[in-house]
Amino acid sequence: MTTIQSIQPALPWYRHRWPWLLIMGPAIVVVASLITAWIAATTSDGLVTEDYYKKGLAANQTIARSNQAAAFGLQAGLRVSGGRMEIRLSAENPSFPPPAALHVSISHPTRAGLDQSQVFPVQDGRYVGHFQLPAAGHWIVLLEDDLQTWRLMGNVVLPATEEIMLGGATRPADIRSQ
Repeated sequence: MTTIQSIQPALPWYRHRWPWLLIMGPAIVVVASLITAWIAATTSDGLVTEDYYKKGLAANQTIARSNQAAAFGLQAGLRVSGGRMEIRLSAENPSFPPPAALHVSISHPTRAGLDQSQVFPVQDGRYVGHFQLPAAGHWIVLLEDDLQTWRLMGNVVLPATEEIMLGGATRPADIRSQ
């Protein structure tokens, strides 16, 4: 007796599920890498400034301005409450002329979009202005006069409940408030 076997024609490879499952992994990686390349090409890195070379060349001028503040014996007391910032400026050198306005820049170490700069006029011996700041965070505060002959720089951690002192040393202040 002979048995008759029915021979079914073999299906082409693309009709099977396993080749597609094996192809799906590398295909997803290729699509993800193209999306990552597009994001990298169209967005800028906020941590790197566009004119980093020029800023590097101006480093000696920056150091000279910090040294000038140290020569005057400058100190600044900062009070931050809400969005209001009040600065009290004092100098050990009696020949220091207090500026009519103070250039104040605050910057976040990692989020350049939060950086702000304003000119504070003098009011009753203090410089007062307003910033839009989050309730908590680490900030770098830079104070300069109108002619940019000196500068004070320090770190401030918000929320700050007491007056924060900047300056009074030959290097930028590193003051943390409770």
